[in-house]
Amino acid sequence: MSDSSLPPVLPPAPGEGPVVDPEFAAVGELFERIQAEVAKLYVGQDELVLGTLTALFAGGHVLIESVPGLGKTLFVRTLGRILGCEFGRVQFTADLMPSDITGAPVFDMQKSEFRFRPGPVFTQLLLADEINRSPAKTHAALLEIMQEYSVTIDGVTHAVPRPFLVLATQNPLESEGTYNLPEAQLDRFMFKLNVDYPTAEEETEILKLHSQQVDFNKRLEEEVNRVTDPDMVNQTIQTCGRVRIEDSLVTYISTLVRATRDWPGFHIGASPRAGISLMQAARTLAAFSARDFAVPDDVTRIALPVLRHRVQLTAEAEIEGKEVDEELRAMMRGIEVPRS
Repeated sequence: MSDSSLPPVLPPAPGEGPVVDPEFAAVGELFERIQAEVAKLYVGQDELVLGTLTALFAGGHVLIESVPGLGKTLFVRTLGRILGCEFGRVQFTADLMPSDITGAPVFDMQKSEFRFRPGPVFTQLLLADEINRSPAKTHAALLEIMQEYSVTIDGVTHAVPRPFLVLATQNPLESEGTYNLPEAQLDRFMFKLNVDYPTAEEETEILKLHSQQVDFNKRLEEEVNRVTDPDMVNQTIQTCGRVRIEDSLVTYISTLVRATRDWPGFHIGASPRAGISLMQAARTLAAFSARDFAVPDDVTRIALPVLRHRVQLTAEAEIEGKEVDEELRAMMRGIEVPRS
């Protein structure tokens, strides 16, 4: 469950700081438009919305830990409509096979040959629901596609359409019939987002919005506007990658990641991939704020979601009841933040 004291992961106000390049002003405007369209059908969960958009435009993937019924499928379908991207969903179960995800060769009777039948991963926004209910061999089917954006079957590589974003969910309340994700796969997720129940005001708004038995597909078509397309999303990803990060900020990011390996509360620290994710995410947050340069706030705002699934508490820390986010905050307080 998420820590209620965790501050929302929000970027600085759009337009903050001098705009050096009109391209970045366009990114900030696009971000605001997407947020406004999402809010028409999806209420609250600011950290989930921002984290998902940041991962999308930074070329990453998201692991979501939440109880059922918080509207994750609704959110992804709404986002697909807004972005003009294809949406796919896989319900992970104990008997799910790797070929059920990636696809497999099938025999064509007319041509007397095998042809590849793509699986549900050949989409652009993939919701991997309850991913920890499948065994390791099924998890492994996602490793190549999350890193290389392709699937290799019988020696032939098949590329997935871009942009490509995996949103994997797991339920923190149930452990029976689940399998822990291997560290190799956890490390491939840019963020781990902890999603909690909505506030009283948000839940009231949800009841008003979604209790009229109106077909959701119809509402998507009539109420939500498409504001971009896959080509523009790919172009925006390239724009975000051009955000400048000063050497002092690079050093700060490296110091944060390396500190997790020496912190007494952690048995395992973060890998260099965590630093890469932090830099990509900071660049994207800066672009969302219509800036062509990153500042320390961009790093500190997104550090917890980047690091929390890449570290492991020591046995002593677990016995004492400490939490990963609590230890990360304590660690970060001891590291000097560079002046912006």
